[in-house]
Amino acid sequence: MNQAFLDRVRIVLVNTTHPGNIGGAARAMKNMGLSQLYLVDPYRYPHEEATRRASNADDVLEGAVVVKNVQAAIEGCDLVIGTSARERRIPWPLKDPRACMAEAVSPRHQRNIAILFGREHSGLTNEELAMCQLHLHIPTNPDYSSLNLAAAVQVVAYECRMLAQGETVEVSEASGWDMPLADAGDVERMHQHMANTLATINFIDPANPKQALTRLRRMFSRIRLDEMEVSILRGMLNRIDKAVARNKAD
Repeated sequence: MNQAFLDRVRIVLVNTTHPGNIGGAARAMKNMGLSQLYLVDPYRYPHEEATRRASNADDVLEGAVVVKNVQAAIEGCDLVIGTSARERRIPWPLKDPRACMAEAVSPRHQRNIAILFGREHSGLTNEELAMCQLHLHIPTNPDYSSLNLAAAVQVVAYECRMLAQGETVEVSEASGWDMPLADAGDVERMHQHMANTLATINFIDPANPKQALTRLRRMFSRIRLDEMEVSILRGMLNRIDKAVARNKAD
């Protein structure tokens, strides 16, 4: 059993409305050996219904980390997977749970792996999905595709456990990379920096950037940036910012 892999999987529930779903998710996690639960601005937590539904998974529930936004929830992760039931206008890498977990178990991923689950009625926003390198879709009956939040966590947690038990998967990338993958928080700050710089040089209209920023995010997600690459890109953006400031001063 590869418990070290399971210990790196972070389940992130975003703006969960019903506290029972938080408890149900905690129970599903403990069933499969997961322990990292992050709650992004839950409506009601702590709550007795969450404790009741957890059904003796109290340690997972009590260890839950409550944060204000998704960016805080993905700090310390080098892979972020967002669950999505919607087709996007701009296609994004979309995989089923088994394929996503095969990617997650790659030797290149040495930090935590965040798996985001959205609101019960509306899922993750486009902005939140844009922070994810992969989008996970659970195939369901098209005539009845609605899946309970805790049930969705159970499906994904099960696939994590299958990998941890030694199920053979094909790893998409070689392990001999020269630099660690970039932290998701650092990548998000790079994207924010890039958006500000592109607006400053009038490459985009910040009030109406259209699809430019989303397509740039998709490109960098496909590449999977490492720490040095993020540092180089931030250095380039800093030089552009300084050049623009000097030009304005002159």
